[in-house]
Amino acid sequence: MLFALTAVAAQSCQEGQVRITKEQAIETAQAEAGFTPDRTQVRLVRQGVAAQPFWAVSFSIPAPSGDGYARLTTVRVDANKGTIAAVNRER
Repeated sequence: MLFALTAVAAQSCQEGQVRITKEQAIETAQAEAGFTPDRTQVRLVRQGVAAQPFWAVSFSIPAPSGDGYARLTTVRVDANKGTIAAVNRER
């Protein structure tokens, strides 16, 4: 019983670790942008009950008018596994 509890706790801790660097997350996400961005923003976010870490990488090109974006894509990269969890293309 104690072994099973320890194994579950260890697995939860591993899933909460940040193993992928910010630079690796940008490299992974870049292919999903579909364009060459003028700006790149990266932030570490934690989601879910277990607070699983993700890198949220946003690629953008500002609108010529200076109001908003001509292109905007945000890619969520699993900070533990390095896999793409979601892609949001707003423009």
